[in-house]
Amino acid sequence: MNRADSGNQCSQIFELAVGSMGWLQLHASIHFQQERDMFSGKTLQQKIFSVGGAGRQASRLEAARLPSRGTVRWRHRLVLWTLAMVLPLGALADSYPSKPVRLVVPYAPGGTTDVVARIFAEKLQLILKQPFVVDSKPGANGMLGGDIVAKAPKDGYTLLLTVASAQTLNQSLYKMPYDPLKDLTPVSMVINTSVLLVVNSAVPAQTVKELVALSKAKPGTINVGAGTSGLHILFELLKAASGADMTVIPYKGTGPQLAAVLGGEVAAVMDPFTAIPHIKTGKLRPLAVMTANRFPILPDVPTIVEAGYPGVELNSWLAILAPAGTPKVIVNQLNQAVQAIVAMPDVRERLMALNYLAAGSTPEQLTSIMTGEAAKWAKVIKDTGFKVD
Repeated sequence: MNRADSGNQCSQIFELAVGSMGWLQLHASIHFQQERDMFSGKTLQQKIFSVGGAGRQASRLEAARLPSRGTVRWRHRLVLWTLAMVLPLGALADSYPSKPVRLVVPYAPGGTTDVVARIFAEKLQLILKQPFVVDSKPGANGMLGGDIVAKAPKDGYTLLLTVASAQTLNQSLYKMPYDPLKDLTPVSMVINTSVLLVVNSAVPAQTVKELVALSKAKPGTINVGAGTSGLHILFELLKAASGADMTVIPYKGTGPQLAAVLGGEVAAVMDPFTAIPHIKTGKLRPLAVMTANRFPILPDVPTIVEAGYPGVELNSWLAILAPAGTPKVIVNQLNQAVQAIVAMPDVRERLMALNYLAAGSTPEQLTSIMTGEAAKWAKVIKDTGFKVD
């Protein structure tokens, strides 16, 4: 094979390798000039005008068009360099994961978030052929675990399974060590849920409007419980929309608030579906589900929009996220695995038993949801003047 054929073959390989990577072409052109000058020692223009006589000039110009030995060498090197850039992308997808993956849960072991994480860890291990180890890091309203993942290596081996409020509300309430929207990249939503407005069965209110009217008729007498900042803010939003005269009593968790409404300490709570057994026994009465659409678990309970208070909805979910900057090929691989998991009948049944609905998303859809909800809650907190105790 002569030098011209060799050069043409290398060029064809190069064009094939970078055909779908236009950004490499600019770098290749820069390397072309640098390498060509290094090996030939002269530019094409210098070669033409350094030769005397028209005939010799034409002859030398024709010769200059043929690749020199140095040009062939740099083309071989450029092909190898290009393939070194391209091939790892495919290899990365094929090799991930090659070791156990840590799935951080920023809440206590045994809680519903932890249970959901273990369901997905089990199935991710089945699909991706490596252990997914659930690592509970509770504290600071989900911020401790979130900070660990936000600052972890961007290689897909440390992931976060967390709740909506940790990604959309905390930044408006606390000084955070990381930015949940910028320092974490969405992989997929995994479940969708909401909360119920429930009252003690002794409260003489069958609807939300009746509860609001009762609070106005007896100012200062209707106490409601809130086990989290998010639930407290939801009551403040309802008060602002309805003019209700309610006093919000804070509790340390949804368990204590449930005990309070069962015991009659408070008239009502916003409940994350833990009250269903008590609804079935008649001890508690659901007035509304705090969503725009009815919830399949309790299809006969009206929504807060149907109750007459649009804008008071709460869309709650759990999602998996990775450190920002994690390669897109890994994020997509994880996302595809999650989509397969949420479609599994046994997973849907196990989640339904927890009063959750399996729900996947694309990374882009989850990004849009988080951005929109963060803006919504920032405005609510500003308008209501709510502050954490």
